[in-house]
Amino acid sequence: MQATLAELEAAARIVHAVMPPTPQYRWPLLCEQLGTEVWLKHENHTQVGAFKIRGGLVYFDHLARNGHAQRGVVSATRGNHGQSVGFAAKRHGIQATIVVPFGNSREKNAAMRSLGVELIEYGDDFQAAREHAESLADERNLHMVPSFHPLLIAGVASYWLEFFTAAADLHTVYVPIGQGSGICAAIAARDALQLSTEIVGVVSTGAPAYALSFAQGLPIEHAVTTQLADGMACRKPDPLALAIIRRSAQRIVEVSDEQIASAMRTLFQCTHQVAEGAGAAACAAAAQESAHIRGRRIGLVLSGGNVDRDVFGSVLGSVLAG
Repeated sequence: MQATLAELEAAARIVHAVMPPTPQYRWPLLCEQLGTEVWLKHENHTQVGAFKIRGGLVYFDHLARNGHAQRGVVSATRGNHGQSVGFAAKRHGIQATIVVPFGNSREKNAAMRSLGVELIEYGDDFQAAREHAESLADERNLHMVPSFHPLLIAGVASYWLEFFTAAADLHTVYVPIGQGSGICAAIAARDALQLSTEIVGVVSTGAPAYALSFAQGLPIEHAVTTQLADGMACRKPDPLALAIIRRSAQRIVEVSDEQIASAMRTLFQCTHQVAEGAGAAACAAAAQESAHIRGRRIGLVLSGGNVDRDVFGSVLGSVLAG
């Protein structure tokens, strides 16, 4: 996908008709903690608590204008994409069915139900849930909303246009990778703005499929074991996303659940912001590469704050127990 600046700005207008730009702050304690100048983009401040809403708004605007999905839509998620689909579908009067794996976040499930979606639990991981959603699309004659699509990327790129404009001259940005819309949107916005910013992807050591695929040059499936970073729990990379990432990202960093938990505590202590596991991954990667980034101006995205209360309490409490 090679989007023009005009195309990304048009998508951003669709997004900004529904929600304002999210803030980005230079938090002094966070800069002190990471040993360099750090700008944090607060995508936890959207109406669904995560960046995914942007892609859904653009995707459903396209559906509505082209007369599609009158019978309803179906998709699969670990939570934030499903909230995006539910939010945008409700705005257009479209019924949404969302498939999640068993054991999914209770509070993300509740948030999706509050948006009027039919929630179905199926399978042990996201890939199994997605395959079931595809089957339901055929059985019920529903429109399948993918997790990775050029329209989703264009919508998500709106926050990167905001970020790159408000915090100019960023040397490096760290972006968590789930299915790939976030990092591909960063690449699209950077290239459209003709910037030289390094883009570094972040995956969980418990979901290394994109890191392995990036290194070997072809999609490689790998079992998911992460317990904390459900937003990055990818077993099977998207081939198009992988091609974009391999062509345009600097590297991919792997972070453990322990490092992510530490980053969640750091973000709370330094900014008093709640980050879910994937939302803290960029901070965890920057901490891991602290020697590499020293003296540089870096950007981190707090991509979501939708973490169950008991999980967050356990993460914060573990530092006290230690």
